[in-house]
Amino acid sequence: MMLNILLNSLGILFLLFGGFSLAISAVGIHILPNTLSKQHAATKAGTLSIILVSLGAIFIIWDWGWTIRLLIINLFLILTLPIASHMLARAAIKDPSLLTDENHPEVKKYRTDK
Repeated sequence: MMLNILLNSLGILFLLFGGFSLAISAVGIHILPNTLSKQHAATKAGTLSIILVSLGAIFIIWDWGWTIRLLIINLFLILTLPIASHMLARAAIKDPSLLTDENHPEVKKYRTDK
């Protein structure tokens, strides 16, 4: 009984932190000035929020079938999102129409069509 209350409380805490992180990510996507900054906010905070929400669901549901599924999803996200983020950043740097801040020093440093 006590363990069940502890697991539910921990799950709710993870869900709240995940929702808060997702809200910060959404605000960052709308406020940040250029594509690279927006992409950084979406991938880093978005990944953290998805992992926190799924960990909260694991603690609340506490079923082995769902636990394994959610852990596989988290592993897949951790392995693939950095690669996708890198590819999107490279595309944004190479295509000037995707950038809104052309004078950013990092953009000038990696541009190939100078």
